Amino acid sequence: MSWSKRISPSVNAIAPSGIRRFFDIAAEMEDVISLGVGEPDFITPWHIRESCVYGLEQGYTAYTANRGLLELREEIVRLLLRDHQVSYDPKKEVLITVGVSEALDLALRTVVSPGDEVLIPEPCYVSYKACVTLAGGNPIGVPTSIENEFRITVEDLEKHLTPKTKVLLIGYPNNPTGAVMTKEGLLEIAKFAEAHDLIVISDEIYSNLVYGDAVHTCFSALPNMQDRTILLNGFSKSYAMTGWRIGYALANPEFISAMTKIHQYTMLCAPITAQIAAVEALRHGESNMKKMVAEYDRRRHLILDGMRNMGLECFEPKGAFYIFPCIKNTGLSSEEFAEQLLRSERVALVPGNAFGESGEGFVRCSYATSVSKISEALNRIENFVKKHIR
Repeated sequence: MSWSKRISPSVNAIAPSGIRRFFDIAAEMEDVISLGVGEPDFITPWHIRESCVYGLEQGYTAYTANRGLLELREEIVRLLLRDHQVSYDPKKEVLITVGVSEALDLALRTVVSPGDEVLIPEPCYVSYKACVTLAGGNPIGVPTSIENEFRITVEDLEKHLTPKTKVLLIGYPNNPTGAVMTKEGLLEIAKFAEAHDLIVISDEIYSNLVYGDAVHTCFSALPNMQDRTILLNGFSKSYAMTGWRIGYALANPEFISAMTKIHQYTMLCAPITAQIAAVEALRHGESNMKKMVAEYDRRRHLILDGMRNMGLECFEPKGAFYIFPCIKNTGLSSEEFAEQLLRSERVALVPGNAFGESGEGFVRCSYATSVSKISEALNRIENFVKKHIR
């Protein structure tokens, strides 16, 4: 018997991750250099790991409150007030989640009803559209371009606004492009959201990873935005804590209360060990984080210069740890480029169309790997590009 027709239509409607296919191929090959997975190559700093070990030794192995350790929520609130001058109530406006992925899912399931449209600037993180679909909504991709450094504008959004539009989902600094919005640009977006009474979900997981003259602006800190914004963040990228699966959401009490209802029936709470480690990261992890960011910046310059020197158009990414070179002058599609490069030169990266239609003609490369691997990967990519560039 075929069971496929018994599977939920919303699940059948989503495609498998466009990132994973190439890494399934790479896993069966030897001598592959991966510039694909968005994961820090650093190990979680020892003092953070030690706090977890100490917690286990002291017997901290039970459930926490659904919303997470109050101690952790208070530290998050202090951070937002210190860095962005926006104030939250740790008891009513913060929810600790199992990674930012859960926070995103909870936010969308809380505010999206069947048929609601969600505006999503593209290229965008692969989970955004899938999570909207699973929540019963319609994801509406809003293309951005390299000419505008992949920043979204009000003009872009207005072209896709309809009476069904309910939510704007943004992620800056951006995965996959490395784009960072200016404060002035975000102020215009904020006015647009207010004028059209939109809920804004702002994924700011890369907020600490900005370079050069770029400055991250917290969306909920903008005038009149805190009440209508669900702010998402976490510890995976800034503190090299991907496997700990610890994130959080901040929003008005009504949104957080609703998200918590879903959370308590699905996850119940984030692991207590990860929450203890997150407290330590916020209290004493800033110096290690800055060292990692400085190293990412060094790698950013290396890979940007390398891409440009081999003849690929590439804007300067100012955030996250990705670069998004244009490969149109090779005559290959994004998927052709990625697959042929992997098979001939053994370098794994992600085709740009995995992040939406406007990513076609580009590829995503992560520089969250060592300088030696980046240098060798650049040599291999250049060998490949020379054979195809027009």
